Amino acid sequence: MLTLLLYVVIIAVIAALLFFVASAVFGRGEELEPLPEGTTATVLPAEGVTGADVDLLRFQQTMRGYKPSEVDWVLDRLGAEIDLLRSRVAASEAVDIDEQ
Repeated sequence: MLTLLLYVVIIAVIAALLFFVASAVFGRGEELEPLPEGTTATVLPAEGVTGADVDLLRFQQTMRGYKPSEVDWVLDRLGAEIDLLRSRVAASEAVDIDEQ
């Protein structure tokens, strides 16, 4: 009976040590504070985003991160769309000014 109790105590001590070592190595899982409003973790202007801004945008890669070719394709499409929309707005504003 004493041997069984000794085994249980030893297992509990080993489990506690493993828990504390894992907590020290991997952290306690705290969440980061939210970013201030109007900011982003990547470098991108808050206003007046152009296709060139989107072309320069890059994400951090991690072991289980995104597939770069897919994200780059999406960024190219978004950059082209932004440039197209900005040119349409500029043309529309030019027509409105001419009509006045």
